[in-house]
Amino acid sequence: MPSKPFSTIMHALHRPVYESRLRELVRRIVPHLREGDSVLDVGCGVGTLGKALLDAPGRPGGVEVRGLERVRRGGEPIEVLGYDGGAIPLADGSCDVVIVADVLHHEEDFDRLLGECVRVSSRLVIVKDHAVAGPLAQQRISLIDWAANAPYGVPCLYRYNTINEWRAVHARFGLEPIEELTRMNLYPPIVNLLFGRRLQYFTVLRSAEGAAVGVGGGTTGELNEHADPPADSA
Repeated sequence: MPSKPFSTIMHALHRPVYESRLRELVRRIVPHLREGDSVLDVGCGVGTLGKALLDAPGRPGGVEVRGLERVRRGGEPIEVLGYDGGAIPLADGSCDVVIVADVLHHEEDFDRLLGECVRVSSRLVIVKDHAVAGPLAQQRISLIDWAANAPYGVPCLYRYNTINEWRAVHARFGLEPIEELTRMNLYPPIVNLLFGRRLQYFTVLRSAEGAAVGVGGGTTGELNEHADPPADSA
């Protein structure tokens, strides 16, 4: 475990970065929610994202958010289910939306965890992760990954997908992307210049059952593939 002074310093440095990330994730996720949705945040930590979604202006009524975490800290602002690293303790299709944000690249058995997310989702699986794209991408992602997780003693595998590898994942699981961001302005400007943009990946994936009933307010959905306005050409 990291020393207390180290953790304190890293927490202070990371706070504005995390708050910016949280605002952007909420902005991206809320439009995909429906009234009465049951949402599961896989690898929720202390439940900050779930609480932010519940507090978000414009959130549809009746949305419920639960978290899933291997180690429950206690005192989380949302209900958090325990998880032993195997099967998610929920029935097939029991959640409308499953969110897995910056978790898959920490998972030894990537396919098993994503497969479980797909199994318990009846409509959408929302993935936020990293993508290896641009100069020194592997090194830059590894640095921000370490900085974000070292204060909490979370080990990093330093294993990340390219965009083409992410799209192969979609196909492997029979998922249809209805939105894909290949560039995100996720952090404050200077940090975003080095660690945001093309290193960040976000996609909203529709399960087979979700494809039959549509998403959002409509009955069909075409891929909305885009990126945030670039700060420069890197």
